[in-house]
Amino acid sequence: MDRHTDHKQLLAPIRAALYDLDLDLLRARLEAACAPEVRFNLCYPFETIAGVEDYVARVYAPLARALPDLERRDHIVMAGPTPEGADWVGCGGYYCGTFTAPWHDIPPTGHLAHMRFHEFYRIEAGKIVEMQALWDIPEGMMQAGAWPLAPSLGREWHVPAPAGNDGMVRGPYAEEEGAATCRHIIEMLDHLKKHPSQGGPEVMEMERFWHPKMSWYGPSGIGTGRGIAGFRNWHQIPFLRAMPDRGQYLEEITYHFFGDRNFAAVTGWPNMVQSITHDGWLGIPPVEKKITMRSLDFWRLEGGLIRENWVLVDLLHMYHQIGVDVFARMREFNKARAGFDPETGRAA
Repeated sequence: MDRHTDHKQLLAPIRAALYDLDLDLLRARLEAACAPEVRFNLCYPFETIAGVEDYVARVYAPLARALPDLERRDHIVMAGPTPEGADWVGCGGYYCGTFTAPWHDIPPTGHLAHMRFHEFYRIEAGKIVEMQALWDIPEGMMQAGAWPLAPSLGREWHVPAPAGNDGMVRGPYAEEEGAATCRHIIEMLDHLKKHPSQGGPEVMEMERFWHPKMSWYGPSGIGTGRGIAGFRNWHQIPFLRAMPDRGQYLEEITYHFFGDRNFAAVTGWPNMVQSITHDGWLGIPPVEKKITMRSLDFWRLEGGLIRENWVLVDLLHMYHQIGVDVFARMREFNKARAGFDPETGRAA
């Protein structure tokens, strides 16, 4: 096999241990697959964790207590090299299970809960040396009726797997096709950055890059936009109105693209820097503060155009930077719930 197919296979035993969750088996398989110096870069409030033991104890063990029948379902597994020469595997899907006990003070529902994930793994010499992962924790808050901030402009729903049922990209690795997919995405993003500094919406030439029936699957808190109009109305216009200096601080960020057949992905930690200087995004006033943002994205091309785009942004980390403690505000919600301490909003 080629090395990128090998890298997907390296992740397969870990994914299997999470499908039928066994913490001891997960720990053993991570130890076998990871380099000793591995670092897990996770969304807020986890942040960076060094080593497998702490990763399993701090991340998966509490989640398994809250969802004792925890199950991981991958609907995208792709791999490829970045232009800089690093090899990555990108996985996207859901964690799901019956939500029976509080998790990060999110009140349990007793029903099936699902939480979207994007997890990217960097491989060197056959070992995982780095992971970048975003979990859509606000999605869990919403399902529990405990999202404490502004409602989403886009549609909140169970974001689907790829419409082409082709997200589990199989080998052998097709270098030219993956590179062509990446070129399409990078050119599209270069055109997006032309607006508003170089003209109106027409300078983005969106019809040249996006399918007429495109779906943009944003994180919970933003939601899904359907078609170019849905993408612009429910995400892009509020985003650019609030942060018109988007794309002006390239020396402060890092991002790397890789492609696998008709899928492409981007890593970055962080990969956006901009200032919230105007109203209009997520109900946030103009706080006059520069923020960094973490976004891990997948794109799927169909007929040479982008048909689907899965986007996760670490919104909780963004709120933390501007002084909004989403978890504290959620605990205020919890004070009126049965089984929660009326003083603290935590499980009694």
